[in-house]
Amino acid sequence: MSRTVPDRQPTRSAPGTGPRSSPRAYAWLVLLLTVAGLAAAFALGPSGAATTDSGGGALPASSQSARVAGIVETFPSGAVAPAVVVYSNADGAPLTAAQRAEIDRRALRLGALGLVPGAARPEVTGNKVATVPVLLATDTGERQNTARIEEIRATASEDIDAPLRAQVTGGPAFRADIAAVFEGADTTLLIATGSVVAVLLLITYRSPVLWLVPLLVVASADRFAAGLVGALAPHAGIEVDASSAGILSVLVFGAGTNYALLLVSRYRDELHLTADRFTAMARAWRGTAPSVLASGTTVVLSLLTLLAAELGGNRGLGFAGAVGILVAMAFALLVLPAALVLPGRRLFWPLVPRRGEPRAVDRGGIWSRIGTAVSRRPALVALAGTAVLVALASGGLGLHTGLAQADSFRKTPEAVLGQRTLATVRPAGAGEPLTLISSPAAADEVLEAARRTPGIADVTATERTDRYARAEAVPAAAPGTPSSDDTIRALRTRLAGIPGADALVGGTTAGNYDVERATAHDTRLVVPLVLAIVFLVLAALLRSLVAPVLLVATVIGSYFAALGAGRIVFGTVYGFPALDSTVPLLSFLFLVALGVDYNIFLIARAREETLSGHPTRTAVLRALTVTGGVITSAGVLLASVFAVLGVLPLITLTQIGVIVGIGVLLDTLLVRTVLVPALVLLTGNRFWWPGRPTATRQHPGGGTP
Repeated sequence: MSRTVPDRQPTRSAPGTGPRSSPRAYAWLVLLLTVAGLAAAFALGPSGAATTDSGGGALPASSQSARVAGIVETFPSGAVAPAVVVYSNADGAPLTAAQRAEIDRRALRLGALGLVPGAARPEVTGNKVATVPVLLATDTGERQNTARIEEIRATASEDIDAPLRAQVTGGPAFRADIAAVFEGADTTLLIATGSVVAVLLLITYRSPVLWLVPLLVVASADRFAAGLVGALAPHAGIEVDASSAGILSVLVFGAGTNYALLLVSRYRDELHLTADRFTAMARAWRGTAPSVLASGTTVVLSLLTLLAAELGGNRGLGFAGAVGILVAMAFALLVLPAALVLPGRRLFWPLVPRRGEPRAVDRGGIWSRIGTAVSRRPALVALAGTAVLVALASGGLGLHTGLAQADSFRKTPEAVLGQRTLATVRPAGAGEPLTLISSPAAADEVLEAARRTPGIADVTATERTDRYARAEAVPAAAPGTPSSDDTIRALRTRLAGIPGADALVGGTTAGNYDVERATAHDTRLVVPLVLAIVFLVLAALLRSLVAPVLLVATVIGSYFAALGAGRIVFGTVYGFPALDSTVPLLSFLFLVALGVDYNIFLIARAREETLSGHPTRTAVLRALTVTGGVITSAGVLLASVFAVLGVLPLITLTQIGVIVGIGVLLDTLLVRTVLVPALVLLTGNRFWWPGRPTATRQHPGGGTP
């Protein structure tokens, strides 16, 4: 057990600086203000980050499906969609006369739950499946919609005699099942994330007390960020849905803990150089703050690019994530130093740092040996590392995006089961027909053109007003499949050619198709913006043009390698048929924005060592020795935190968690600790071009003051 070294408590004052006890007073003041701020936020602010209980699609007003949704509300029947109750025998046997009579009786009770009771008339198809449509409003919130679907399911199945079964599907049922995925998601994610962080911090610090400090600070930052997002988003005209609120916690815990690991590591090192813990923290803060600010600013600016996205869900995630990272930075640079410095060295017990002991950079260890090995053959190491990334990236060849609605859940919900039962006797798209809107004068021509469109199984006129005519078209393919998308494209193209029809194609299925198109647009817009931001921040931080080019290249390589490796995992382990259309964009954003943190931690320290008088070769090896353990701990922790997204039964979040987790581990174990040092060793002083770092004054121990 290490002997605790008493922290020196200076009592004399320097001229014009006030009492030397002021650092302790400032630390207490910061903690008291933080506690007061948290109390006020919890008492007066919203309870969470989510500002809407609807899904995150939020299509742009210019999309056809959004325009159709607005027009449908002007019809006398309003914006309605059927929750389809599907009755069938579990053994596939035909419905008996007694069963059909029972279905007729239940239809009367089900009709009372819908907007139009008379519409709930049973229709038997193939003598095996009976359907009862219950019309519900589509403009209700998720809670109200879910409550109504639960009531319909209870009424449809109450005291039903086997083998007869009732399954509720259709657009409102899918909405309810997706909402169920996020029911209690904030609590589940918070508990899982906090548990993962606690275990990894305990392992990292090997102290029964130290791990609690960063965990409590980061957890406080997460709750404060959630309340702040919930309060600010409505004023900014931003909607934050449940999925964005869940990802917010992952971002705050992941980034906040990374910053904490960096600060604690530097603080421990500085305690070996001075007996005064306040001086040690001041030096640690000056050495850490530029890296934290640079990495945090990169993530914030990258997330803010999503404000230019078409999808409202992406805008909400960008806003929430940016606010969360800002809060994480503030807590890491203001609250955490105060919480660490007040308890003194005993906080590190039993591994208490003592003055005069060698610092991490002087102790050597595994990262020093790795650096030495890389320095012997940097060209071979660079080629081998690149080959690994290329090999993994090749797994993404032929990558297919676009997950069918029925394939979006890890555990098959009732809405999907009902859709599959219905598809045995009716077209697969019958549960969610397309809505056609046109001018009344061209209504008949629109109906005829729709019937002639390949992939359309049935077309029915429904309503007409002085301004619009409304019809429903049933696709033969299941919603969200490539065949369904092809049908929507063909239908829109054909109807657009009818003069004066002003025809539009909307509905839930068309809305999902428009989400994919908007996602493709957002990807083309956001990706170059993020890369430009990362390059500019690195150039400003390192005063170099060569370094940012190489570092951005490694980040891109990590992303494609993670995407390819993720595709292999999804195909062999999970059996996922495809990637959700939003996964590549969000994975890129998180991997590039967060992955650059490790570049900054390593290369900023290498530049600092260069400024201290070390040649570039020595500087990068010293930087690797110091930051290798921190980067590894931070990477493993961040990967684990993103893996927590897999606790939710929605495939999209599982895919994001797996890809980002793999990418972060690649960054941690290969790119930042092997490939980047090799590239720096190969380029030498040219790595800093056009800048030329020059030595500055050193404080004892060899680091910059």
